[in-house]
Parts: sequence; C-alpha cells; structure tokens
Amino acid sequence: MGMTTLCYIEKDDAYLMLHRIIKKHDINKDKWIGVGGHFEHGESPEDCMFREVMEETGLIPTSFRFCGIVTFLSDMGTKKEAWEYMCLYHVEAFEGELKECDEGVLEWVKKEDLLNLELWEGDRLFLRYMEERRPFFSLKLTYTKGNLISANLDGKELEFFDVLDESGNITGRIKERSLVHEDGDWHRTVHIWVVRKTKRGFDVLLQKRSEDKDSFPGCYDISSAGHVDAGEGYLETAQREIFEELGIEASGDDLRKIGMHRGSMRSKFYGRPFLNQEISAVYLYEKPIDIKDLKIQKEELDGVVWMDYRTCQRKMKSKRWKHCIFKEEFNALEKYVK
Repeated sequence: MGMTTLCYIEKDDAYLMLHRIIKKHDINKDKWIGVGGHFEHGESPEDCMFREVMEETGLIPTSFRFCGIVTFLSDMGTKKEAWEYMCLYHVEAFEGELKECDEGVLEWVKKEDLLNLELWEGDRLFLRYMEERRPFFSLKLTYTKGNLISANLDGKELEFFDVLDESGNITGRIKERSLVHEDGDWHRTVHIWVVRKTKRGFDVLLQKRSEDKDSFPGCYDISSAGHVDAGEGYLETAQREIFEELGIEASGDDLRKIGMHRGSMRSKFYGRPFLNQEISAVYLYEKPIDIKDLKIQKEELDGVVWMDYRTCQRKMKSKRWKHCIFKEEFNALEKYVK
C-alpha cells in the first residue's frame, strides 16, 4: 500500500497537467494527471504536497483545499502502486516560476479541454467533485486492466452500465452512470407503461420526477422506468423498477413486452452536458391498481397521477408542460391497449 498526494494547480480556468511520457515502467504511462507523489517518512499530507509540488513544478502553493481521499485499486503496477490512498488537493494560488519536470511534460490545460486528454476514467469523477466544491469526500476506484469496474463515493456504490454498440450489442465494457451520459454511450433502459381502460379509451399512469433527479427534475415521465445495471437483463430490471418506484410486485407474465425503442437526446442539467442514447425494452402493465395502495419511492418520485391518453397527447404539444416522454413511443401505445 502507498500513501500519496495528488495536486491540481489552477490558473486562468486551467489546470497544470503532467503528461507522464518519460518513465518506461510507470502505471501512469502516457496518462495526464496532476502533480504529486509518495509520502516520505514522517510527512503529513500537507508536507508531502508542498514538497512534491516544489520538486515537480518549482511552485509554492499559497492557497489550497484538501478535497478528499481517493482509494486507488488496480491489478497493474507494483504492489505499492496498485493500492494507494491519494490525498487530493486543489491549489488556487501559488508563487514561483514554473520549471521543467523530470516525471513528464507540464502543460496548462483549459478545463473544457480536459476530456480530450488520456485520463484515468475515475479521475473524471473526482475532478468533477473537486470543481463542484463538494464537501470532503472519500472515493474508491477499482480498475481491471486499466478499465474502471467499480466506484464507491462516501461508502455508496455508484451505478455502472453495460456499454452497447449502435446495434444494441453488449461490447464487454462497463461504465459509471454519469460518464455514460457525459460521453453519450449507448446503454440499456426499461420503460413500463401502467394503463387502465375507461369508457373513453384508457388512462396512463404518469410519475412526476423528483426535483433532485440528475436529469429532467420535476418533469412528468413514463409510469416506471430505469437503467439496466451491468450484468442485468431487461425483464428483471423492469420487475425491480416497478417494485422500487411504485411498490407493484409484477411477475414476468404481468409485464407484456410491446417492443424496443431507441432514444437519443442532448441537453444540459446543472451546468453539465447531458447526452442520452438508450435502447429500451418497452412493457405494458394492465392489472388493476389503486393509486392509494402504491408505495411511492420518495427519493425518485414526487408523486403519480392518472391521465387520459388523449389529454396527455394534447399536453405534450405544449411547451409549458414539463415532461421527458418520447412522443413516438407514447403515440404507439394505442396499438397495444385493447
């Protein structure tokens, strides 16, 4: 196990990045990272950070934040490199003159250009948390053959999805949820429409998304929907989602698959780009339910409402009605509700 510091120095909306291209045997070979290194005997995290920054850059931090602890686990590198606790720092002011580094090439990189660099995938997570000025955090990152396979933030496991090709085939790669939506990777979801027949036709059950959702907060949405986790199947995901969100225990026979849907959209939420490209299995649930008997998942939903199908179609034409329903999928429902 190693104890290290990792420091990102900021100036004029850019970070000082180190391109690791000099050492032959380097777990970070060809990657772009911050500056830092291993603790020496008797050093505190700040002692190590000041020394490493001075040795690698010639700069002296005058204003900095200790942002968090990153636990790095990998099946690559030496025993010391493959398990590290990294103390993450953000330097906001400094003095001194920049010098050449014998660890690699130093370069000021604008923040908007960071994603064009060869980064460790997990670095994109903690760089975002650092930029958001999230309170002190603990992030655990696990890699296999250089690919991020799991991440835990403050003890909570983050979601990972199977990455698909454009035909919907599983590529063998998995990726953390927010990175999937940042990069626009194709991934799997399920859509479950809960309907009830009426004298005029039929109603659809709509959920209102929580104001805390990472996308489309406060919008009306499909009765129940969710992402397929890595290694999971469509049907088992549909059964899990409708139970977690609405408290409905549905057997496989209760969920009638009516098709597949490809959806793609680009937007921005909380100041970050959001590119969603999903391939969804679409299901109908037609057994009688009473809204009063539903167990709503408060963390995900602000509530549910029955709405006449035609009324909903009319509302979807209004720019003032906040929803995130794919219109072509919704309009096809009447072919399947008998």
